[in-house]
Amino acid sequence: MNIKKEIIIGFIVGIIANTIGTLLYILLFSDLSITETFQAAVTQEHIGSLLALGAILNLIAFFGFLKIKRDHRAKGVLIATILTAFIILYYKIF
Repeated sequence: MNIKKEIIIGFIVGIIANTIGTLLYILLFSDLSITETFQAAVTQEHIGSLLALGAILNLIAFFGFLKIKRDHRAKGVLIATILTAFIILYYKIF
């Protein structure tokens, strides 16, 4: 299979895993609704922490791809995680 396609698949899996992780964290640990929790995180400047906790699911995707010998997909998940780190850095600085 094409290497670029494998990396893109891994990137999409990484973004989806991060989104699901963030939503799962909100559903499990917040008394507010998803939108209220997100708005509260933005106003209290905790959005970076919320995204970082959501990125924990990327670990499962990354090591899962490595285990089944899909190294290029794991690289895509790593790129998605680095993108999340830059987004968190942006929210921390600005």
